Amino acid sequence: MQRLRLSRSALLGILIPIVAVLVSFLVGGVLIALVGVNPLDAYQAFLYGAFGSKVNLGNTLSVATPLILCGLAIALAARGSVFNIGAEGQLYIGAIFATWIGLRFAGLPAFVLIPLIMAAGFVGGGIWGFFPGILKAKYGINEIVLTVMLTEIAIQLVSWVTRGPMLDPNSFGIPQTAALSKSGQLPLIWAGTRLHIGLLIALAAAVVVYILLWKTTFGFRVRAVGLNARAAAYAGMPVAATTALAMTISGGLAGIAGAIEVAGVHWRLMDGISPGYGFTAIVVSLLGKRHPVGVVISGILFAALQGGADAMQRKVAVPVHLAQVIQALTILLVIVGEYVVSHGALSGGKFRPHVLGAPAAAGQEEGA
Repeated sequence: MQRLRLSRSALLGILIPIVAVLVSFLVGGVLIALVGVNPLDAYQAFLYGAFGSKVNLGNTLSVATPLILCGLAIALAARGSVFNIGAEGQLYIGAIFATWIGLRFAGLPAFVLIPLIMAAGFVGGGIWGFFPGILKAKYGINEIVLTVMLTEIAIQLVSWVTRGPMLDPNSFGIPQTAALSKSGQLPLIWAGTRLHIGLLIALAAAVVVYILLWKTTFGFRVRAVGLNARAAAYAGMPVAATTALAMTISGGLAGIAGAIEVAGVHWRLMDGISPGYGFTAIVVSLLGKRHPVGVVISGILFAALQGGADAMQRKVAVPVHLAQVIQALTILLVIVGEYVVSHGALSGGKFRPHVLGAPAAAGQEEGA
C-alpha cells in the first residue's frame, strides 16, 4: 500500500507540470485568437522559432544553458529549505571572476584556460552564495532579503568594472572588457550555430547535482535539513555547515553560468550581461520540481518560449508579452496543483483548506 501511494505521488508530480504547460498553451491560444491571429499559425511560428531550423535549435539550447545551471543552483539550495533568489547576482560575480582569469592568463592553451575560467566562475558565484548561506545558518537572517540585496550589488559591480578598471580602451566608450583570447573561448559543438560546449557542462552539472543530492552523505544531510532542520540537528547533523555549504555550491553553479556567458556567448564581460537568467531560473526550478532532470527539461522549455515568442511576433504579429502570460499561467497552475495534491484532494484524503505554506496535518500527505 505504501508503495502504491508513493507511485501515485510520483505520477502526480510528473503530471502536474505537464498538465500546467498544456493548459497554459491552450489558454494562450484563446488569447492569441482574441487579438485576431489564428492560434495554429501562431504556434507553428512558435515551434519554428524554437526548434524549426538548425540555427533556431542551436539558439534555444544556448539560451537553455544558463537557465539549466541557475535552475540547478536554486533547486539544490531549495532541497535544503534555503530560497536562493540571488542566482542572477551569483552569475554576475562568476562572470567577473571568469573574465579576470581569462584576460590575466590569456596565453595559456585552451585545455588549461577554459577549466580555469569555469573554476573561477564557480569560486566567484560560490563566494556570493556563501555570505547569505552562513548568515542564514548562524544568525537566522532571511536569505531572500540577503540574496536580493547582493544581486543588486553584483549588477552594479559589473557596471562599475566595465566602465572603470576593466574597460576596454578600444571599446569607444561601450561598457565592456577586452575580448578573451581564442584559447579562452568555448568551442562550438554544432557548426553553423551558436551552440557551444557550455551545454555539455550544464548537462554534466545536472548529473553531478543528482549524484550529490541522492548518492552522497552530504546530499542526505541537505535533504534532511530541508525536511526538518530541528530533527536533523537532534540527529547530530551539522545543520549550519550543511546550509552554508549548500548555498556555496548553489552560488558556484550560478557562477559557472556567468563564466559560460562570458566564454561561450559574448567572449567578454559586458554591462547587463544577463537578460535575467537568474530570475527566470526560479521558475525553471519550480516547474522542474527541484529535480535535475526536471530542471533540464524546464530550462529547455523556457528557452523555447523566448525564441518562439520572438518568432510569433515577427511572423504573425503576436505580442511578445503573451509568452510571459503563458509563463505566469504555467507557474500559477503548478502552484495550485501542488497545493491541491499536498492537501489530499487528489491522493484519497479529505481536502481541508489551509494557509499556503502551512504544514499539513500528520499523515495528510500520505492520504490518511
